[in-house]
Amino acid sequence: MKEKILHNLDIIGIPIAIVILTFLVAYIADRFFKRLIRKSTEEMKNDPTNYTFLRHAIRALIYSIGFGIAIYAVPSLKVLASSLLAGAGVLAVALGFASQHALSNIISGIFIVIFKPFRINDHLRILGLSGVVEDITLRHTVIKDFENRRIIIPNSKISDEVIINADFGDDKICKWIAIGISYDSDIEKAKNIIKNQIIEHPLSIDIRTPKEIKEGLEVVPVKVISLGDSSVNLKGWAWAKNSADAFDMGCDLLESIKLQFDKEGISIPFPHRTLIYKDPRIVSDKNE
Repeated sequence: MKEKILHNLDIIGIPIAIVILTFLVAYIADRFFKRLIRKSTEEMKNDPTNYTFLRHAIRALIYSIGFGIAIYAVPSLKVLASSLLAGAGVLAVALGFASQHALSNIISGIFIVIFKPFRINDHLRILGLSGVVEDITLRHTVIKDFENRRIIIPNSKISDEVIINADFGDDKICKWIAIGISYDSDIEKAKNIIKNQIIEHPLSIDIRTPKEIKEGLEVVPVKVISLGDSSVNLKGWAWAKNSADAFDMGCDLLESIKLQFDKEGISIPFPHRTLIYKDPRIVSDKNE
């Protein structure tokens, strides 16, 4: 009786021990890659995309191997595993049809990591949504929007979409400062105000080459871009080192330019509505 109990404990205990060991190895590997990613990103300033994807891939591989060994360690399941192995061809076809979408996401994720249309920490605009790439897993890409919400997009879907990547290649961003002024306002004064406000902003950068500086190219061009129904529309070209600085600079400039316009007597037109009240006596006579 005692031998039978010990035998049953061995049958149950070995698979449980393998599962526990699998979770332990996966945890250690995950901690190792997290430390590697943090060191690579913070100290060496490297792109963490490859390490992040490899972390997810190795963790999935550890779980697959560990659970497979645990199943094979159970004698009653070993026969089933052998039978499944014998029919592996048919099983592979069945699994292939059943997991087409999952495999598509995995393959798309591998292509994203290899060809890098975007990386971790890149600012993207896709499917009408904007945010920063936070993670790239085997199945999906995680984007954190500017309200701190997470957008989960399958890799196969994101691979088929047109992506606007603000950090691809060159991080510099041109922020257009477009403002309309009234027709009776001084255009040159308004252009100088926009130009000076952009130049004086701490996040504004000069992208001119030495040759362009020598030739006297304007550091901040400000042009009249159109004559509207009620406004002369001006646009200034403001450059920032990245999209985050461009957003902050654009908000600051709209406020500072408006305040300076008020001081200098430059008016920004806005719609007016004229209301006509009918004489109530005329209306009552018509009704009668």
